[in-house]
Formats: sequence, structure tokens, C-alpha cells
Amino acid sequence: MFINCHSFHSLRYGTLSIEELVRQAHELGIKELVLTDINTVTGIYDFKKECEKLGIKPIPGVEVRKEGKLLYVGIARKFSGIGEINTIITDHNCDDKELFETAPEFKEVFVVYPMSNIPAELKVNEFIGVRIEELNFLIRPQYKKYMSKMVVLHPITFSTDEEYGLHKILRAIDNNILLSKLTKREVCRQSEYFISEQHITKTFERYPLIIENTKNILEQCDFEFDFKKVKNKQFYTKSKESDVKLLRRLAYLGLKKRYGLNHEIAQTRVEKELGVIDELNFCSYFLITWDIIRYSNKMGFMHVGRGSGANSIVSYCLGITDICPLELDLYFERFLNLNRKTPPDFDLDWSWQNRDTILEYIFERYGKEHVAFCGTNVEFKYRSIFREVGKVFGLPKEELDDLSKNPIDSHDRNSVVQQVQKYGKLLEKFPNQRSMHACGILISEEPITHYTALEMPPKGFPIVQFDMNVAEDIGLEKFDILSQRGLGTIIDTVNLVKKTRGITIDIRDTTLSKNEEKANEYLAIGRTIGCFYIESPAMRGLLRRLKCDNYRTLVAASSIIRPGVAQSGMMREYIFRHNHPDQFQYFHSVFEEHLKETYGIMVYQEDVIKIAQYFGGLSLADGDILRRAMSGKGRSIQKLQEVKANFFELCKIKGHSEELTAEAYRQIESFAGYSFCKAHSASYAVESYQSLYLKVYYPLEFMVSAINNQGGFYRTEVYIHEAKMSGGNIQTPCVNTSEYQTTLRGADVYLGLMLLEGLETRIAHGIVEERERNGEYTSLENFIRRISIGIETVQILIFIGAFRFTGKPKNELLVEARLLLVNFKPENRGLMLIEEPVQEFKLPQLKRENFEDAFDEIELIGFPVSCSPFDLLQTRYRGSVLVKDLLQYHKRQVKMLAYLIARKHVPTKKGTMYFGTWIDVNGDYFDTAHFPDSLKQYDFQGGGCYLLLGTVEVDFHFPTVTIHKMAKMPMIPDPRYAYDKEKQYDIHRQIKEDVSMTSRKPYPQAHEIGLPRQKFQ
Repeated sequence: MFINCHSFHSLRYGTLSIEELVRQAHELGIKELVLTDINTVTGIYDFKKECEKLGIKPIPGVEVRKEGKLLYVGIARKFSGIGEINTIITDHNCDDKELFETAPEFKEVFVVYPMSNIPAELKVNEFIGVRIEELNFLIRPQYKKYMSKMVVLHPITFSTDEEYGLHKILRAIDNNILLSKLTKREVCRQSEYFISEQHITKTFERYPLIIENTKNILEQCDFEFDFKKVKNKQFYTKSKESDVKLLRRLAYLGLKKRYGLNHEIAQTRVEKELGVIDELNFCSYFLITWDIIRYSNKMGFMHVGRGSGANSIVSYCLGITDICPLELDLYFERFLNLNRKTPPDFDLDWSWQNRDTILEYIFERYGKEHVAFCGTNVEFKYRSIFREVGKVFGLPKEELDDLSKNPIDSHDRNSVVQQVQKYGKLLEKFPNQRSMHACGILISEEPITHYTALEMPPKGFPIVQFDMNVAEDIGLEKFDILSQRGLGTIIDTVNLVKKTRGITIDIRDTTLSKNEEKANEYLAIGRTIGCFYIESPAMRGLLRRLKCDNYRTLVAASSIIRPGVAQSGMMREYIFRHNHPDQFQYFHSVFEEHLKETYGIMVYQEDVIKIAQYFGGLSLADGDILRRAMSGKGRSIQKLQEVKANFFELCKIKGHSEELTAEAYRQIESFAGYSFCKAHSASYAVESYQSLYLKVYYPLEFMVSAINNQGGFYRTEVYIHEAKMSGGNIQTPCVNTSEYQTTLRGADVYLGLMLLEGLETRIAHGIVEERERNGEYTSLENFIRRISIGIETVQILIFIGAFRFTGKPKNELLVEARLLLVNFKPENRGLMLIEEPVQEFKLPQLKRENFEDAFDEIELIGFPVSCSPFDLLQTRYRGSVLVKDLLQYHKRQVKMLAYLIARKHVPTKKGTMYFGTWIDVNGDYFDTAHFPDSLKQYDFQGGGCYLLLGTVEVDFHFPTVTIHKMAKMPMIPDPRYAYDKEKQYDIHRQIKEDVSMTSRKPYPQAHEIGLPRQKFQ
């Protein structure tokens, strides 16, 4: 009887999860249920599974609404009916096609109209839904002719009075109005909750035909769906046979290119992999990926193939990845094995500048009907919940800010806040809106609307209405097409070096920098700011602790820095063993033989498989099942128990004692969830080395490219500082020399117009384009005549020094600009300035203070360029110790003056602590630790320079200063406001710092790790 049920996937409307909706139906003995969320099929697949668990017949449908008005309910007679509804919803969402008051000609869909929208004529498959509260209307003569086409319409939206209140709050949020302003039209009726079918039958007893019609619809519907069948594009060519043939030919062409002729080990591996790929029907997946890479290469783009795909020699031969699996002993089984039923997962990175071109190719090549992005459900989060709910209760902005920023127990206890808290709690984990998955692309064999309606987010690529987990569940596997700024920096540097020096760098040649001596020197001392993945304070500290001076150690570092590995204590143990290889024994000879590269520690997921295989005798495929089960991927308790029992049995056959086996399994168990894919680490390491190589040999080109790609761990100021430390002369923007982006001329680094806060992008581009068309600007007057611009924007350019080519001081230029633009109207631009030359005035010489330019720069780009932050301090003191001498001060107290770059917040049992990154007056970096006790009295006070007092702790070649006291040092007053005491310190608050948050637990100490350093007796 329930042909119109809403879940919370009816966004900002329904209040029931799929599980709760089905559970309530089951408790009432309901045997058929129709899910009809508003304009979406997001929940139908989970709905089918939940219903079948509890013996309910699931039926999918959609409630079609336009601008909040219910038009009709569509119920799929067969699964193909869902495709029909999906098509009209997709046309509306993606092509702005009208949703008409009446349904189109559906073949496999029953349509139920509300009594408020009865069409002139009803088709065979169309009915009118009658609510309980509408039964009295049926005595009216006009409804007599429709009696044979009527069905029960009892919508489900909520379950309790409290949830009805929540529904109203969701509606107010959706309409962006106060709760008190909601009208009846905007909310559901108060009767929209489950009642027994007996109650419905009793209520409609005078109209048995209505009951019969409803039952007939439910009986005729069927939700047949094969979850196991792969829905991805089946063949790249026209058949499986030709796919296999093409893949083999491409693999052997690549084998010859990568390994030359007669490389038996590589050829054997290729043959083995091709056999598995063929048997699992994954040829098309490999070929589609190869095709995307082929297009990328044709366009001259650079990509990185990373993730477990780099474990495959076939993907290496196809050019999908650049990691040789033989060189690093990478297991193909980690990527693909006969126990795996889902397609493999390639992670492909492009520069953020090129990714959209790749996406456009995929949509064009494989057909827009077959390609879409994965969706994702954005849930109500803590901060947004209190802001959204508080807003509908009418709380002012200040109170909303307070509610969203502070912990719940610190909120006021007034009645309104208590209501906000109550409903906020209920909203946790509710989907709020649908968004685009960051990188997952689906390519289907059948048109994708067979399975889902599509939506068009602002980005411009269509998305499906479910997330990646549902996609995988129903047999649609994604291709991960990612973008990153690190690749953009590499590509831009290569192009800039060609332009500035005439040197062509083949950066794709991965042998270029792997064992480059000078690059290794930089690596060992952590001189890696700007380099992909190895520039964060934590990573630079790790590189120094390891004295990392080679590719293999960098691969390990890329893995152990990951939160899971570091959290387990394995990072700490690895550092110890790397620095003291003579102070531990291998747990067992198998660990020594197969994990010697990582000192007997399972750093990589591949290591877990190795130990399972060589110590326990499990097959590679079973070893991968063990790893996946323990890391939560494909977790199956039953399967895990089987593999564990098998492991212990095989160890017994091998002659291992029960105690020895138990300890080995304990280590596998503790590492499997933490370890990181080696191929992933290797891919990161290659890109890190590529960027480091460019930084070492072409530092100015590299730093200019890092600035322009606006990416990395730090703010732009830090990369500009690096350029300065590399010998660059930093120049503020100039209308005659600067481009939109930062440019390099010899050793002069001209900051781009894009860095000017307050300058519109359109105007910035216009300045450059006009200069390229008609030559340099000859004066301020000439500039104003040629560029459509207002006085506020002219002032920004004057203050930053963009007219310094005129030789006139800023004060004079400001007066001139005001005279030029007085009573100015844009339509009179040419006339006024050409016919009426500006009158020349002899202005009195106005003196500018030394640091006025620096304060202009802080205001307009966020940091000083013409001097260092230290020059703006009131004190001339520069600290008693500099960074270059820190290693000599182990366990000694030091006093340092430093400029704050970044700080990282880390919660501990005793409260918040921070790790800080600073530069001293020489521009060298160092790190500090701030424990909760010290922070109580000496907390951070925003960006700027601080006087620090602390004790130096040298940990494996890396000094950190544990801070006891610190104080922010006062800057000189702003000389531009010498006569306005109130504004003299306004600009100081604009000095920036980078603050990053983490919720990780503190890293364990050596005694907490529990990894034996002696051979097991």
C-alpha cells in the first residue's frame, strides 16, 4: 500500500535513512515497498539489498517535482522503467528540458498523479493517488469517472513528531528562510508516517477498487537486477578476442622499448600478467587506460600513473606507469589476482591545467551517454549543522560563528540554542547535497541512464546520483583521473628553462635524477621546499633523520611518513634501524632475506604479502586476501579466519613453533592495516625526484613555476623567499614588465598581477593584452587612457609601485590620478583625455618614510618585498643562535629570533600541542615543538616575528627546539599613518601564517612499539 516513500536521499526533505525506512516497514509486516525519492534514484540499490534481507519486495520509483511542486510519482514496472524516468530527470538536470505537468509516454512505468494535478486524460499506465484525508472529496460528481483509476497514496517522509520538526527545519534550510516563515505548501503533511496496512484497508473499505488497483500495481512490479554483472564498457575494440590480440601486441611493443630484446624475466612476467588479465576480462580496462595515455602523449601532456597499477609490468610496457616493477620487486598480485572480481584501479595524475582537456577527450571518445563522474553525498558537518540550523531559528551571525567554532559544551544553555543542538544532533550524517567525486570517472557499456539519473554541477561534467561504493556494488568501476599542482610546476619549469636558457630537458627520463649526486645532497639535508610530496616540515625532518641520499630510501620515506605507518610506530623503528643497523637482529631468517631493504619491518603492503608467502607458505593471492582483509578492504571475517587457519597450518608444516608463528602473525596483523603500497610510494618518489632535480639545477625557473601553480604546502610568500634565497631579485608588479603570472627576466623575478589582492582578474589580463597589442605604457595618463579603470584600482597599482617606470613618487602619481579621473565618465574616456590634456601642476616634494613601501606591500600582497620582516621590528636584536649552528647545541638552551612560517596543531592526552616552522634572519628554516604546558602561558599570537627560548633536541641529525617561552616581537608603527594613531597597527594583523590541523594521536615512543629487536628464540 506504500507506493510513495521518501528517504533522506530526498535531500532536505526526508528524515529516514534507507535502513530505518525498511526496518519500520518490516516491523509493521509490510511485504511490498516502493522507494520514490524526489527526482533521484540515489538509494534504490541499497534499498533493494535492505528489503531482501528482511523479506520485503523492493520496488524502485521516483517522485517527480518541479520547483517544489509534486507533478507525479513514477513507479518502475520493470528495471528498464527506472531508465525511462532517469532519462527525463537527466534531460531536465543537464539540458534544461522542461518537466511537464503530465508524464511522457512511458513503456514500463506506472504513473500516479496527486489529486491536485489530474490530467485531462489518463493513459492505461496512469492513476490518481488518493490520500486518507482526501477520501471525503470522492463524493463529488467530478471524481466518479476516475474511480476505476484510483490508488491509495499514503506518502512516508518521517516517523515521529521530533522528526516532523526536523523535516520542517530541513525545508527551511532548503528554502533559506526562517522556520516561522514556512508555509503549508513547503512542508509535507503531518500524516506522512507509517501506519498498518489493516488501518489503510479499513479506512478505504467503502472503495475496494482503490485497494485492488494499488495491490495490482505492487504485484506487477519487479526489481530484477544483477549486482555481479560488470557494467563497465565491455570491449575496447569490437570483441574480447580482438582486445586480447591488441593488448598483447601493445605489451610486446612496450616490452621491447622498455627492456630491449631477449629480456627473459620481463617477458615471462608479461606473459603471466596477460594470462590473468585475459582470464578476469580486464583487457578493455587496460586498453581504455592506454588510449587515454596515448591521447595525453599526443597532446604533449605529462602524466603520472601511480597506485597499485605500478605493480604491473604490462601497465609499465603500455606507458601507463613509469615504475619498473622488476627494479623494485613489485608484486603483480598486489594489483590483480584471480581472487579479485572487481577491475583494477589505476590512479592517473595530470597537471591541474591539463586535466579538463583529458576529461573532455574521455567524454567525447566514449560518448556522453556512457560517461559520467561518480557522485558523492556531502553530509551535514559539525560546523555547517550549527550554522544552518541556527540560521533558521533566526540567530545573529556572531552567535552562529560562536556555535560553529566552539565545542558543544561551551555553548549558551538558552532554549533556542538547546533546540539548535537537539536538531543539529539529529542531522549528523544526513546527506545535505550531492557533489562531484574528486576524480572517479565511470564508462559504461549501456547508456549510463539505465542505472541512474545524471546531474550537472557547476564544474560542467555530469555526475551520477550515487557514490563510488554504490557504483562498485552494482558493477561500475571508476577510472581515477586526478589533477595536482606538482606536475604543473614540473611542466612549467621545463618550458621556462627552454625559454630562458634554450635547454631542452627530457623530464620523463626517470633515470635523469634518481642517482644525481647534487640532488641527493639536497635530499639528505631536507632542502626540498617546493618539491612534490617532500616539502612539508614532517617530510623534510624525516629526510634529515634518515640522511636520505638515494632513490630507494626516498621510496621508503614516502611510505613511512603516511599517517598509518607513523601512527603504528614503524616510522620511529625504521629511523632507528636505518641509523643503527648493527643494534638489532632480524626476527627470523625469512625477515632478513626478504625484508632486508626495510630492516625487517613491513613498511609496504607488498612486504605483508612476502612474509605471508615465504614465512607462512601462503600463495601470493591468499597473501593479498590477508592484506586486504586486515586493511578493511573487502574485509570478510569468515575469509580472514580461513586464511589465518591456513597460515598457522602451513607454518606448522614448515616446522615453525606455535609461539614463533603467533608472533609473526601478530606482526602481519599490526602492519597490514598501516602499511602503504610500495608502487604508490615509488610513483611519488619519482615525481619528487623530478621536481628536486629541477630545483637543484634551475632554482629560479623552478620557484617561479611553483609560485604560478599556487600549489604546495606553504603560502606564496615562502616560495618567493626561496626564490630570493636562490639568487632572485624580487620585483613588485609593474604594468610595463609584469604578466598576469610571475615572470623571470635574467635574475629578476617580476611578481605577477594575479598576486595583487583587490585587482580584478579581468583588469589584470586586460593590462597585459593592451600592452601586447599597442606597446608599453608611456605614462600614468597614457595608461588611464588605454585601460578602463576606476580610481580605487589605479590606487592599488600606484601603491604597489606598478608605475615606477615614470620616475615619479607615489604621492605625486596619486594626485595626478585624481586630477585625471575627477568627474570622469567611462563613455567620455577618449574625448576627455585626448581633447583636454591634463594641466601640469608643480607639486611640493612630499617625503616618504623608509618603510612605507613595505607596508604598502603587506597590505596589497600580504608580505613585504622591499625588505625582510626582521627589518620592520622595533628591536635590532637578532637572537643569540642561528640555524646553521643548532646541531652544536644538543640539550642546551638557546634564544632565537625567528619569523613564523607555519604551525601544525596536534591533539594530545594533555591538550593541544603545536609544531612550528620558522626562518631566522639568514633565511634558514628550523622547527619547534610547543607542548600544552608552555602554550598555556606562551601561545601563538598570529603571524610575525617571535623571540623564542627553548632547548635543542637533536634526533638522528635533525635539530628541533622545544619551546619554553616565546613572545611576539612588536613591529614599528605603520609610517603611512604617522598622524593617525588608531590606524598605526591595523596592517600588522595582516601578517600571515599557515595553520594546519590534524586529529592524529601522538606518535608512540620506542617502548610502546613492541617490535622485537632480537632474533626469536
